Amino acid sequence: VLNLHRQIPLTWVCLAKLMPHLGEQKRTAVSLFRKLTTTSNGEGLEELPLIGSKKHVQELKCRADLVHCLPEKQRLSVDGGPLTLEKVVCSLLHMGFSDAHINELLSIQPHASPQQLLDVISEFILLGVNPEPVYVALKKSPQLLKMPVGQIKKRSSYLRKLGLGEGKLKRVLHSCPEIFTMRQRDIDDVIQVLKEKCLFTMQQVTEILHRCPNVLQGNPSELEYKFQYAYFRMGIKHVDIVRTEFLKYSLTKIKQRHIYLERLGRYQTPDKKGQTQIANPLLKDILRVPEAEFLAKTACSSAEEFVVFKKLLAREEEEEPESSTSTEEEEEEEGEEEELC
Repeated sequence: VLNLHRQIPLTWVCLAKLMPHLGEQKRTAVSLFRKLTTTSNGEGLEELPLIGSKKHVQELKCRADLVHCLPEKQRLSVDGGPLTLEKVVCSLLHMGFSDAHINELLSIQPHASPQQLLDVISEFILLGVNPEPVYVALKKSPQLLKMPVGQIKKRSSYLRKLGLGEGKLKRVLHSCPEIFTMRQRDIDDVIQVLKEKCLFTMQQVTEILHRCPNVLQGNPSELEYKFQYAYFRMGIKHVDIVRTEFLKYSLTKIKQRHIYLERLGRYQTPDKKGQTQIANPLLKDILRVPEAEFLAKTACSSAEEFVVFKKLLAREEEEEPESSTSTEEEEEEEGEEEELC
């Protein structure tokens, strides 16, 4: 063993003489990863395995490949910075992201700094969101990577006050990542309509945002009208509106299917006591099912008849504003005549 250690410095001297073109950086890299030895009788060099486990070596190779796949400008921009891409890749791997996800995330915003990317992703992970929903959200809404981390923390705190904890926040982020980029005023307007105009309880509002987060992106006045149509026209109570996720469906789809069943005699608006002369179909059989299943099982009608009906309904709705306007004008004229008399 002592003879072996004496011969190692001589080996490096011989290598330096044989390959004088090697730079200091290459010799340092080799010394970190490989050991060179000689046999006691002076025979050729023997190369030992890489230091560390195979898994560690594979991770190093993977990180090198990921960095190599990035544009040249992005690699050069962070080589001398406080946070290198190797560290970012290592951190994302430890968070649970796959190699493919990391490569995609690094290419979403090529000009974004690695520090910004890591800070935004870390904030979502700290909220209890798994890597897969975070990846999907950033792919759907790349603007999230441009947001200040402080703003994301502030919005997260606001959503928690609304009752959207870790489990519920995952679904919200997956379905509507824009909730973090929306204006606070727009969100407040929707919350106000649900609480004051539609008279939902705070617990019901939380459940609506969890089940139908896309309502935050809708028009508040249209949301109010959709609720009124469900409550007064179809006779659906608050609890059923929340449970059936009624507010996530478009108003056009709701009216087409409801009015079609109504004119076929298969749906009836309940009276003040909530009673009907016929058994109305369940909401899930009206809205959740595909159109073919709706026509076959719920409406018991053909697709051709439904196509004709939708065209007639669209024409009726186009004529309604004109008729309402003319009616208002007639009422005003009658009022003026009475004043003259």
